Amino acid sequence: MTFALAALTLPALAAAQGKIAVVNLQQAILQSDRAQQELETVRNQDDYKADKKEFDQLKKELDELVQDFQKDAAVMSPEQQLAARKKLASKQSDLEHVAGKLQSAEQETGQALLQELSPTVQEVLRELIQNEGIGLLLQRDSVIHADPGYSITAKVTDKLNQLNAQ
Repeated sequence: MTFALAALTLPALAAAQGKIAVVNLQQAILQSDRAQQELETVRNQDDYKADKKEFDQLKKELDELVQDFQKDAAVMSPEQQLAARKKLASKQSDLEHVAGKLQSAEQETGQALLQELSPTVQEVLRELIQNEGIGLLLQRDSVIHADPGYSITAKVTDKLNQLNAQ
């Protein structure tokens, strides 16, 4: 009898406390139309375009070196293999350097947007929490597992897009 009573009251208590949801704020902001416009602006800058062109060229060269090494490694002397590996490592290092410059440019824009939109995002979250009866909201990064149905990230992005359109 006590077990049956507990089984009946637990769902009622959970409902009274509200829903549980998760959100990835960084993803919500960076997937917004505003963020995509800002990132596109960065990607259209001359410095970024030059770095991207250099990245693409280095990637192509590295891929060719890897293919050549894989094809010829069996007939290379140990000295030739060592020289080829050094050349591969050097090209890989160059590629990582340029990739870092590209990533840094995008991250700077992303961080600036995160700071700029933080108050707006907090307001959007308050509204969603109230409208959806959310009793517990967790940052996605601190959750080990959550089914996609618990995520309100897309709703936050949609709200940001609506506010940006106004």
